[in-house]
Amino acid sequence: MSAAAFAAPLGRRAAQRGLVPPAVGAVQRRFLNLHEYQAQIIFQKYGVGVPKNLPAFSVPEAVEKANSMPGDEVVVKAQVLAGGRGLGHFKENGFQGGVHIVPKGKVSEFAEKMLGKTLVTKQTGAEGKPNNTLLLAEKVSIADEKYFAILMDRGSGGPLMIGSKVGGTSIEDIAAADPTAIIKMPVDIMTGITDEVASSMATQMGYSGDQNKEATALISNLYKCFIGCDCTMLEINPLATLKDGRVLVCDSKVNFDDNAEFRQKEIHAQRDTSQENAMEVEAKKYDLNYIKLDGSIACMVNGAGLAMSTMDLLSILGGSPANFLDVGGASTVETMTAAFKIIMGDPNVKSIFVNIFGGIARCDHIAEAVVAGVKAVGGNDAIKPLVIRLEGTNVEAGMTIIKDSGVKCFLTNDFTTGAKEAVKLAAA
Repeated sequence: MSAAAFAAPLGRRAAQRGLVPPAVGAVQRRFLNLHEYQAQIIFQKYGVGVPKNLPAFSVPEAVEKANSMPGDEVVVKAQVLAGGRGLGHFKENGFQGGVHIVPKGKVSEFAEKMLGKTLVTKQTGAEGKPNNTLLLAEKVSIADEKYFAILMDRGSGGPLMIGSKVGGTSIEDIAAADPTAIIKMPVDIMTGITDEVASSMATQMGYSGDQNKEATALISNLYKCFIGCDCTMLEINPLATLKDGRVLVCDSKVNFDDNAEFRQKEIHAQRDTSQENAMEVEAKKYDLNYIKLDGSIACMVNGAGLAMSTMDLLSILGGSPANFLDVGGASTVETMTAAFKIIMGDPNVKSIFVNIFGGIARCDHIAEAVVAGVKAVGGNDAIKPLVIRLEGTNVEAGMTIIKDSGVKCFLTNDFTTGAKEAVKLAAA
């Protein structure tokens, strides 16, 4: 499920149409994504109704907590940060499905097959993601399923609520089959949510009578959660109407703005790095803006704009970038060393293109950091084919430092020349 398919910020929509370099789409992945059980706890703090649920981190704990749930059956959900869990499979044992409705007497059997295993879904890729937690939830009788989401939208200049009378399945498929089924309602970020706006949204989504009142309150509380927690996206699918009349959030995906970490420390402390690329996690320790891609030419660039231009040019010339890596304006020996180690740890990398335009960060200082970084990973005997392009402040001094260092590389001042050589070396 993904609201981004039809109401994403401008950059992501453009990336999907192929109008911007892959780095733009990649950079916009940089947000905190919490597990379902973590999001459910946050929702409850804002008065959002959810089924009774508890997380379990071991088989005995799963059995104990399942027995505390009402009824004879319990829902057992794998907790990985990817969609399509119900249709996934576990890599180690081939066990099908990351979501099951299980008799309480069989919770131990199912938990054994799911906990500590790797779940592969359509969103994880073949490598899958580790499942270290189960969510035990009460089984509820659903009468109707709807879809609801809130995200920041550049087109409307603020939060945008999205809803559909139909939910529980891929919202992209619903939108493709009937675009009129999708309801979009901007919210004035200065005024905030009002009862009238929330009620109008609930009505258009098909709620009436007492359920309209309940859905109105739930939508209002979800919006307060969205703003109060600095979310970038909050997606509910399904938003379920139960046979007993309750309106509950039965599944969710919530993303949080990394730039708001300083005021959302409690939320960001819950980040599960086991669900993230190990190289990206390592890069974050050094404040490096690194995102792993699928190509063979490693890029090490100072400045996000230059990094995206570098990736564009490599692609135009027939190459494929292996990463987005902006080392920033204050490149030091420590950060450059970390950057080289991360790049060298990628087995897909065939060549490295260091593309530096010196401004406030002078070329001579960056050159010294590059040389130190190369030597730290083993020097010429260990480094992969290297291209360095330097231009800008103190470029002559920077070129001299690299030439005198003994570092084996293709050195140039010209952007295109360097890119062509990096593509050539990767193909050799």
